Amino acid sequence: MPGEDDGIRAEALAWLRENWDPDRSVRDWWALLAESGWGFPAWPREWFGRGLRAEQAAAVREAFFEVGAIGPPGSLGQRLGGPTLLTHARKELLEQFLPELAFGREYWCQYFSEPGAGSDLAGLQTRAVRDGDEWIINGQKVWTSGAQYADRGMLLARTDPDAPKHFGLTFFVIDLNQPGIEIRPLHQMNDAHGFNETFFTDARVSNDRIVGQLNGGWSVALTTLMYERFGGLVPSAQPGKKLAMLDMRAGDVAAGRARGEREGMGITNIAATVTDVARKLEKDSDAVTRQRLAELYAAEEVQRIAGLRSTAARRTGEGPGPGGSVGKIARSNLSRLTREVGMEVLGSNGMLVGPETPGGGRLQHAALSSPGSSIAGGTDEIQHNIIGERVLGLPKEPRMDAEVPFRELKTGTQRD
Repeated sequence: MPGEDDGIRAEALAWLRENWDPDRSVRDWWALLAESGWGFPAWPREWFGRGLRAEQAAAVREAFFEVGAIGPPGSLGQRLGGPTLLTHARKELLEQFLPELAFGREYWCQYFSEPGAGSDLAGLQTRAVRDGDEWIINGQKVWTSGAQYADRGMLLARTDPDAPKHFGLTFFVIDLNQPGIEIRPLHQMNDAHGFNETFFTDARVSNDRIVGQLNGGWSVALTTLMYERFGGLVPSAQPGKKLAMLDMRAGDVAAGRARGEREGMGITNIAATVTDVARKLEKDSDAVTRQRLAELYAAEEVQRIAGLRSTAARRTGEGPGPGGSVGKIARSNLSRLTREVGMEVLGSNGMLVGPETPGGGRLQHAALSSPGSSIAGGTDEIQHNIIGERVLGLPKEPRMDAEVPFRELKTGTQRD
């Protein structure tokens, strides 16, 4: 209801204008947000929220941008873990973890993908074997964002190899500061280290850290993945102790991330950068180049409008669902087109990097980063399947292994 949503937005604006103080530390600001419920307004009131519907929470996010305040903590723990816990976890886990997430004291990562289980996530082989009140974890995860900064991980592991692959998985919350867990950042070609591989060698997790039911982890993981593709995060500082942002001045964080906020919302303005470089290199009069620039501008504008449409959908109460896959594909397409047009405009300058190159190196960085957009959050191929099956209603691809015990499958890196 638009009138009610406007009232919620006005209330959030009034609270933010009264309480936002750039001289507070990030830690103190997040504590105030958690206690007020405005940081995670869609969470229940008893769990640091205000019990708002999705469309009302979207109105609150807009208020943060208008005031210029940094948003609540935003690692995968807050974005994905919190909603997953609220959907599936028992009260004891909520009492243990939600305060740490809401106050930004912890950073979480997501341990799903493996070298032999990416597109076929249910084929994962990381094993969890019961040992009294604990489970012993052995296996390898890869493409894990932010694992080097994380305090805990959302771990999907196989607990019953005799069950079909979708029915023998369990979702754990595992502590990462323990022996038997080795995290190795992957040096990417864009010079970033956002992805990691992690090796588990007799690591341990308590039985009371199971989220949902034993061997029922597939449905819990699907909840997490839906929130991953849904997005809608208010840009902010990074939570947890390892990144040392908790005691920074909140105003300094807000000032340093003003540009990144809009980029994080999909309004990258990259077409303007490419066009500016074309002008400086005197290529903007070439008919083919002009057509390519127009194509890039149109794609970016469609992406911007799609973002507005997504916000409007949330205002009608639409939550995470397969429609998020459409936006994921669009972002991947825009990233690839940016790479192609940007490098065409740069020409031989594209072989150089650094702030002294045309465009300040932004186009080169975008080109080197583009493959990641087709992988992170689920590959483009996965998204196409989701759209086909759950949005368009097309029949699923035949699966010959759906009822076969996992132990009998020859899948991924599994061996005799």
